[in-house]
Amino acid sequence: MFLGQFQHNLDEKGRLMVPARFRELLLDGGAYITQGFDPCLMVMTSVYFQQVYNSVNSMNMADPNARLLRRLIFANAYPVETDKVGRILVPQNLRTFANLNGEAIVAGQGDYFEIWTPAAWNEQMKQIQDTEANAQRFSTLNLSSKS
Repeated sequence: MFLGQFQHNLDEKGRLMVPARFRELLLDGGAYITQGFDPCLMVMTSVYFQQVYNSVNSMNMADPNARLLRRLIFANAYPVETDKVGRILVPQNLRTFANLNGEAIVAGQGDYFEIWTPAAWNEQMKQIQDTEANAQRFSTLNLSSKS
């Protein structure tokens, strides 16, 4: 599982160091990087990406939102490989979309991880650290262990 948050740098060629504990999860079967729903990137293992693919692929192609979702995820998806020192190459169009240049935050999301600029990640942190807003946002979610 991808957990925690880490700060790393992109080099001039667009390579990003992946945290060691995340690298192990990427080595088993490969991974994909794509545009996120927020101003970030998502990196998914091949197994999880296949699940997303199957889910999106089962949607009605006559639905314009389904077509937009396909374009967002698949037209911007690239296979990633870690190099000898644990870096992945972030394609230029994805770096441009996420405004990545220099520092990046790598944030675990369970089945995948996200890549953010520090400024955009700090804005996310402000939102999730607002306890009053969280009480309202998450009040309808059932987080109990009982089914």
